Amino acid sequence: MAMISIRVSEAEKDWLTHMAEFYGTSLSDLVKKYSMEQLEDKYDTLMAEAAYKHYQESGQKTVSMQEVIDEFGGFKE
Repeated sequence: MAMISIRVSEAEKDWLTHMAEFYGTSLSDLVKKYSMEQLEDKYDTLMAEAAYKHYQESGQKTVSMQEVIDEFGGFKE
């Protein structure tokens, strides 16, 4: 397994240690979990924005649900 070192102030280390204890996990797991989640969330946001921009630039048109129902039929009751 690879190792990465990060430098933090003493106050930051104390706070991170407190948070690790609060969540009942190790300091290493805490930093890894939350940094990975934030990076994944940011990546998802950027990919969604890029896909939406591509959609807008493509000139495609959306249709309403009512138009779909009108064309293909509605729900049977």
